[in-house]
Amino acid sequence: MSSICYKSAEELVKMIRSKEISPLELMAETLKRIEAVNPVINAFVAMRAEAAMDEAREMTERMASGEYPGPLAGIPIGVKDLEDVQGMVTSFGSVPFKDNMAEGDSVQVARLKRAGAIVLGKTNTPEFGFTGFTKNLLFGVTRNPWNTQRTPGGSSGGSAAAVAAGMVPIATGSDAGGSIRIPASYSGCFGLKTSFGRVPLGPSPLLNIYHFMTLGPLTRTVRDAAFYLECVAGYHPCDPASLPSPALSYVECLEDMPKGLKIAFSPKLGFARVQKDVMARVEEAVAAFENMGHHVELWDGVFPDVADTWSNLMDCELYGMLCQSLDRNRESMGRTLVQSLDKVQAFSLRDLIGAQELRTSLNRILWDIFERYDLLMTPTMPTEAFGAKGPPPSEIDGHPVPLLWAVAFTYPFNLSGHPAASVPAGLTEEGLPAGLQIIGPHHQDDLVLQAAHAYEQARPWGGQWPDPKP
Repeated sequence: MSSICYKSAEELVKMIRSKEISPLELMAETLKRIEAVNPVINAFVAMRAEAAMDEAREMTERMASGEYPGPLAGIPIGVKDLEDVQGMVTSFGSVPFKDNMAEGDSVQVARLKRAGAIVLGKTNTPEFGFTGFTKNLLFGVTRNPWNTQRTPGGSSGGSAAAVAAGMVPIATGSDAGGSIRIPASYSGCFGLKTSFGRVPLGPSPLLNIYHFMTLGPLTRTVRDAAFYLECVAGYHPCDPASLPSPALSYVECLEDMPKGLKIAFSPKLGFARVQKDVMARVEEAVAAFENMGHHVELWDGVFPDVADTWSNLMDCELYGMLCQSLDRNRESMGRTLVQSLDKVQAFSLRDLIGAQELRTSLNRILWDIFERYDLLMTPTMPTEAFGAKGPPPSEIDGHPVPLLWAVAFTYPFNLSGHPAASVPAGLTEEGLPAGLQIIGPHHQDDLVLQAAHAYEQARPWGGQWPDPKP
C-alpha cells in the first residue's frame, strides 16, 4: 500500500507546503493507486488524468515561485457523476446521457478548484442517484473496499469507495435521502449532509422543488470535511435558497465543542429495526459521549412514517428534471426508475398538501427535541452493507421490513432540512463498518462537526482501512 494513500487532505497539504512532496508527485502517486485499485472497486468511471497531471505540474511551478494557490492546494478529488465538471461528461449514471458534456463547473466544483483542489475524475452513482446502492446500466457495479461482494452504498457510492479505498482523500457527494450518509456508514468514512442551502446547488435548468437535496463531502477525517465546507459554503445567485457565508471558521471552531451537552439517543426512532451487532457498535459509539462528560438520554418518542411521503416527493423532483426527455429515453433507462416516474405523475395537489402536513408534523417533533436537547443521535443505517448488486435487505435479523426501512434513519432529516453526519462506529461481526448518525439543530453544521471531531479524537478510526486486492 502506498505510504500516502490513506493520509488526510490536511496531512497532504502540510507535506506539500513543507516541500516533502510536490503536487505533481502526489498526483502521480494518486494515479498509481487508482490504476491498482479501481479495476476492483469501479469507483471512478471517467478520468482526466493527463489534464490533472498538467494542472499539478503547473501548481508545483507556481508554489516553487512562492505563490499560495489555496487551502486545498494540490489535493486530488473525485466528483460524483451527478455534478458538472467543465469539459467532462455528466452522465448521471444514465445511458441516454452518456455524451452530456458539461459546459462549466458546478458552483461547488468551481469553489473547490479555486481552493486549489484538482479534479481527477467522476465517481460512479446509481442512475440519477435513485437507489441506496451503486449500480447502473452505463458503468456497472461499484464495490465496497471492505468486502468487494458488498455495496459501498449509494447514491454517492463511488465517492465513498474512492475515499475508503485510498484513491483520493476527498470526494464530493449529494444527499436527498441519505446519499452521503449511507455510503459513509457502509464504507467506514466520514460523511456530512449539510443544512439545506449551506452549499449552493447548480447551476441547473430547474431550481430544487422540495428543498431536501444538499451537497457535502465524503472524507477520511472530520477536519478534512471542515476544510471542504469552509471552501464551498456561502450564497450564490444561481441558488436563491442558498445561505449566506457563515461568520465562523468551521476549521477553527472544531475544538470549541460546548461542555456538558444534552444529547438525545433514539435507537429506532420509535419504529425501525436494527441489526443486532450494528446496534451494539452504535451503543458503544454513543457511550463515548457520556465518557466525554455529556449527558445522554434515551429518547422514546416516535417519528411519523414519512417513507411514502419522502419517496413521492423524491420521484416528483426527478420527474421535474426528466419529464422533457422521459418518453424518448425510457427504453434505455432503468426499469424501476421509469416505473416510479410514471407512477408519480398521478401525484395530485391534494397529495402535495398531505405531504406538507406530514412534514409539518415531523418538524414539530424535531422542534420539540431541539428545544430539550443539543443533539440527536441514531444509527446511520439499520444494517451492514448488503450485496453489491442489491437488492436492499427485505428482513433484519429474521424480521421482514418494508423496502424503505433499509434506510429508515436518513431520509427524515432530508424532509426536515437538519444537518446530519455519519461517523464510523466500529465493525460488525462480518468485519463491515457500522455508522453513528449525529443530527444537529437547523443550520448548526458547526455543532455537528464539533461533535463528530470530538468523537473522532475519543475513538480514532484513521488507522483502520481496507486494502482491496485485485
